[in-house]
Amino acid sequence: MKTDEWRQEQERLERVRNKLMTRIAELEPEVTGLRDQAADMRKRFWEELTINTSTTEDFEDSFYSVQQQSAMLAERERGHKRLVDQWNGMKRLLPSPYFGRVDFHEDGLNTSEQVYIGVSSFVDDDGLNFLIYDWRSPIASLYYDYPPGRASYVTPGGTIEGTMELKRQFQIQDGQIRNMFDASETIGDELLQQVLGKDADSQMKSIVATIQKEQNAIIRNDKSRMLIVQGAAGSGKTSAALQRVAYLLYKHRQTIKADQIVLFSPNSMFGSYVSTVLPELGEENMQQTTFQEYLDYWLSSLLRSEDPFDQIEYTLTAQDKPGYEARIQGIAYKTSEAFLKALQNYGKWLGREGMRFKDIRFRSRVLITAERMSAKMYAFDSSLPLFSRVVLLQEWLLNELASLERKERDASWAQEELNYLDNEQYAEFFGMLHKEKELLDLSEHYAMARELMNKERRGDEGDIDFAQREEELILRSIVKKSFKPLRKSVRKFSFVDIKGLYGQLFGDEASYREKTNEVVIPPLWSEICKQTRDMLSRDELFHEDATPYLFVKELVEGVRTNKEIRHVFVDEGQDYSAFQYEYLKKLFPRARMTVLGDFGQAIFMQATNLEASDSPLMWLFGEADTSLIRLVRSYRSTREIVEFTKSLLAGGDEIVPFERRGHKPLLFRLNDMKKRDAQILEDIVSLRAEGFASIAVITKTAAESREAYDSLQSQGVGELQRITKETLVFEKGVMVIPVYLAKGIEFDAVFIYNASPAAYSRDNERKLLYTACTRAMHRLHLYTTGDWSPFVQALPANLYEKAPD
Repeated sequence: MKTDEWRQEQERLERVRNKLMTRIAELEPEVTGLRDQAADMRKRFWEELTINTSTTEDFEDSFYSVQQQSAMLAERERGHKRLVDQWNGMKRLLPSPYFGRVDFHEDGLNTSEQVYIGVSSFVDDDGLNFLIYDWRSPIASLYYDYPPGRASYVTPGGTIEGTMELKRQFQIQDGQIRNMFDASETIGDELLQQVLGKDADSQMKSIVATIQKEQNAIIRNDKSRMLIVQGAAGSGKTSAALQRVAYLLYKHRQTIKADQIVLFSPNSMFGSYVSTVLPELGEENMQQTTFQEYLDYWLSSLLRSEDPFDQIEYTLTAQDKPGYEARIQGIAYKTSEAFLKALQNYGKWLGREGMRFKDIRFRSRVLITAERMSAKMYAFDSSLPLFSRVVLLQEWLLNELASLERKERDASWAQEELNYLDNEQYAEFFGMLHKEKELLDLSEHYAMARELMNKERRGDEGDIDFAQREEELILRSIVKKSFKPLRKSVRKFSFVDIKGLYGQLFGDEASYREKTNEVVIPPLWSEICKQTRDMLSRDELFHEDATPYLFVKELVEGVRTNKEIRHVFVDEGQDYSAFQYEYLKKLFPRARMTVLGDFGQAIFMQATNLEASDSPLMWLFGEADTSLIRLVRSYRSTREIVEFTKSLLAGGDEIVPFERRGHKPLLFRLNDMKKRDAQILEDIVSLRAEGFASIAVITKTAAESREAYDSLQSQGVGELQRITKETLVFEKGVMVIPVYLAKGIEFDAVFIYNASPAAYSRDNERKLLYTACTRAMHRLHLYTTGDWSPFVQALPANLYEKAPD
């Protein structure tokens, strides 16, 4: 770079920073003043609020006055928020106002435009000249999508074509240009080398300065209802997804808010790991949850559902236990498209026969029998959907309860409760008469009151005993209160025996075929049925049963939907079943879906191949509304680690390492576990001395992580953390973690605690080992006290180094 160009760029940077500082200083008193005004208005609003209800006109005047004051307060607060957002945006820009520049000569114009790109926009004093363009603006896509030469970008008014004459990248810190590159590619290797060479952090950072062309295609895709991203480990798919959220909030800021976007994370800890990305870009965080949290929300009051981590612990540790093979077959079948179709057929069968209900009981008596409900439901028009007939049955039950409630007023128990009311209880029921409309037929009460007043005017009070009528009303309230739980349970469809409906699927083979028209059934079906029924008898569900159970529930009760959500993001999407995707589509009917995953890391049995032609994702929204983007370049790890890890994976040849050099993976073979743990301690001390602050000892299972944690602590490893499924916050340091909880997270160094055949030898364990090793950014160590895993033994010897025995 010529000295003159460097000087010119630094001078421009200083001019922009001066304008930023001036604008920040100008806005500060205005921001403070608006905040104080809004606070003062809010305080006076409540202090001076008076409602005059003397006449209808006075009430209307009061209503419109309150409405007007509320609107003024809301507008003042919105104005304050807009100003604060501008102010904070400029403060974010100040240390490093921009990271890129393109000079673009639009066809038909005489001059080219210098476009400087940063994390948000900044306009000159004239309000027309952009000193900095937001990275999400249409023209900024030039920086990510093209090298110098012919280029174009899409605007709401059409496509703009021209020639990119220059593309320049900056590293700016505290107002000084530290590095500057003219690039022929999307993002020059020099900048990426420096960014990727940094140590791991406890929270994911924004990547807007280093977005690659293929990542930009993910971020700006605004057409597909289903966007599938199949990306190799470390390819930046999660980072791109979060920048995509920021882009959507920018482009559709008038119609989409952050709380209309939801991210399904692989675990609760992952939420804290990605929580700072959007705030760094000036956007609010979207909603975050896990699919298990959703299941627990709808099932917790009914049944306890096993979580996916307990399920994978079972599949990895229970090979020698009775019933293991049947459980594995059950997991495979219950998460398949075949079972989904079987349950759809089951719903049709229930429309003809087989519905199960629960008696409605009151004070140890059966008020309405299950048989009567069944007869009533099947008497409704059979052309109606099953859930519509159940809703009609619900209405009928509420009417029946109202009739039974009236009869119950004459029951002896009601009179006894009335007679034994103490003063406090009497006052409670008397208050109900006057305050709670739901516990009193007001029209009847008012009619009685009018009758009393008329009799008083006539001087005819002998025929009515007011105390007696008051007791009658309280008696009605007692019965109504007693029946309230029954009405509530009917409104919640508690009269439907969902557990019985799901359980009756798991009888003998002939019965199952009759109900579902299923042809292919797992060989160990009878054992699968027994295991499922045993769990249901304890009010529990296997993880693989949880979504099908809710599916059956909604066949009967109707589908719950959330029409407010407009975008659904699913991370680690390969770990979701066909059932779960179908369920998400029904739950969020207005939402577009972005699914990110890597079939190479499909360590759960219900895995879905995201890019297969027969993948359920391909037909979920239809081929025309579905896009697939593949990311094959891995940026997280050094070239040496990527070459090692991709060789572990069948079909891993297509993964392309980024050219960042480092140490080869190091293999340690020790005589016993004590020596292994001593070596790990020595390596931790050594790497920490080199400055690595994030070191993970990755185990195969949670059970092994407990053993490793206890053993390493006894060796003297200080400040050691053990990560479990209950861990909510990810922090730097030395930690012991099961591989399935490490997904999506990266570490400076990774130690594979046990790389022996006992840990990794079966086909389903190959991807576990691959997933564990791909967490490493700079260093990868593997340890064993015996032979090496066959997956390691099969690797070419030039891909790793062996420590002396």
